[in-house]
Amino acid sequence: MQQNNGIDKKQMISFAVLCLVLFGFMFYFQNKQTKEAELKAQEQKTEQVKNAVKQTQANNINPNVTPNAIQTASLGNNELKLEFSSLGGQVSKVELLKYKAYNHKTDNADQPLYLINKNNSNYGFQFKDKTGKIVNTKDLVFSPAVNGNAVTLTADYNGAVIQFIYTLLPKYTLDFKVRTQGLSKITSDNKADFIWDYNVRNLEKGRAQEQSHSEFSYAFNNYKDYDYDGRTTMEEEKETLNWIGVKQQFFSSVIEAKNGFTQSKGNQENVEEGEYLKKFNYEGFVQMTGSELNQDFTWYFMPLDLPLLKSYDKNFDEILPLGWSFIGAMNRYFFMWLYSIIAAWGLSAGWVIFVMTIIVKLILSPIMYKQHKLSAMMKVIRPEIDEVNAKFKDADPMKKQQATMEVYRKAGVNQMAGCLPALVQIPIFYALFRFFPNFIDLRGQGFWFAKDLTAYDDLIKLPFKVPFLGDHLSIFALACTVVILIYTVMTSGNMQQPQQEGMPNMKVLMYIFPITFLFFLNTSASGLSWYYFVSNAINILIILVIKYVILDEKKIHAQIQSNKEKPKAEGKFQKRMREMMEKAQEQQKAQEQQRNKKK
Repeated sequence: MQQNNGIDKKQMISFAVLCLVLFGFMFYFQNKQTKEAELKAQEQKTEQVKNAVKQTQANNINPNVTPNAIQTASLGNNELKLEFSSLGGQVSKVELLKYKAYNHKTDNADQPLYLINKNNSNYGFQFKDKTGKIVNTKDLVFSPAVNGNAVTLTADYNGAVIQFIYTLLPKYTLDFKVRTQGLSKITSDNKADFIWDYNVRNLEKGRAQEQSHSEFSYAFNNYKDYDYDGRTTMEEEKETLNWIGVKQQFFSSVIEAKNGFTQSKGNQENVEEGEYLKKFNYEGFVQMTGSELNQDFTWYFMPLDLPLLKSYDKNFDEILPLGWSFIGAMNRYFFMWLYSIIAAWGLSAGWVIFVMTIIVKLILSPIMYKQHKLSAMMKVIRPEIDEVNAKFKDADPMKKQQATMEVYRKAGVNQMAGCLPALVQIPIFYALFRFFPNFIDLRGQGFWFAKDLTAYDDLIKLPFKVPFLGDHLSIFALACTVVILIYTVMTSGNMQQPQQEGMPNMKVLMYIFPITFLFFLNTSASGLSWYYFVSNAINILIILVIKYVILDEKKIHAQIQSNKEKPKAEGKFQKRMREMMEKAQEQQKAQEQQRNKKK
């Protein structure tokens, strides 16, 4: 009697009902108002102007500085709103007007998006005067003067004039020129130390995800080479950096030096809670000519939008972590392009991902069909495999494996054909893992109960934190886990139980995988979970169509019996496997004979 390890009509009806329940659950919560999220982290104390003044007075650089002496100047366009402080002549506030930051109190992206505010960025040029005293421009008081889209900040230090000239340009660009006169009378240094301390702000919902995407990024070798560093220390003392930046999940602050930074080094440190994610410290040298500091720089406070980044022609597009080699190419030239094409139809982001999934499935349909057809054929020949397992239960494992392969050969079943779809999907999964949390077009795009498809959905909140899971359960992650489990049940019928003692139970491992997937997806981008929910649901439908519409198991079984009676040519792979097994058996027999002789 032939065994049927597939699913019957009752199982098919159960699956359909489950899908309806899942979709009903999603629609039910579509318009439900989410409760106000608890503010889990207290805002850190930020450095105030008074502290900077105290430090200035302690260094005896300018003891006459008072809070009333500190002024501000502003520049703005339709992209950036900037503020400059006379203390240090620095950029003291940067707001990106076209974007909003996530608000933990309201659980919405409704806050102004500041890359710099409340003294979280501090930079200046440091050198020694002829007496050996360290002078840092961030401790000097400048006088601001605004002229159109430019502001000039001028400071006097012991007769030397230091000017910082900022000019606001389009495309999130701020030109920055440093000019000095008379500095050679004060210092003999031939280079100045540029020091930048920067605490990056928490701008997105997924703190852990944004923190992992915050890192140093820089270009060298005349903009041709790019590198990044997400570790604790960064050292590039042999390279001349064309620009150095601090990248966050969707935004970056970058300073470019026209003549480069040399002997660069830096460090970064995670901040576990509060307003900031990471502390960055960078130090690099710029050349002085005749002990005068006359250098040109450019600040970029920009969103990580790929067309914008490529338009600068400074290798900024490498800042986007889309994956290496062909993985990155797949994201740049296929997934981003495909999303843009479908989004132009006027669909919401969630339905764009839905259509994307279907298109990807159609592209992969030929090899996916072969995989599912192989699965169906494996179920048909399962009785023969069981006979081999029973016959060689206590025999040499090599002989049992040879007999099993002989059944496959006579039936015309190529087991390796099932490996190709799995191999193809690995780079696709990794590409999508990079795509969803880094594609700025998805930022802030909601779908049903997920308010942002680049972050997790947390409709189900837990009263406590679960290790590796967090304090919430993602509906999309749960739905994806359920369909993966169903798919695993439907495809595990052809899985052979291991007969060798000490070998792991492969079926158990197959069921454990979807559960571990839940822990991974629960804090990942909800867009990724939604994609794989749709993808696996389509896989299940494909299996049902193949089983009940396309393939006739009786015909397949008759064909297999016919194949058994006909002489079947041995393939190259099968021949190699047979020869390897025979050689292994000979070696095993030789070893046994040697052991017997010794005894």
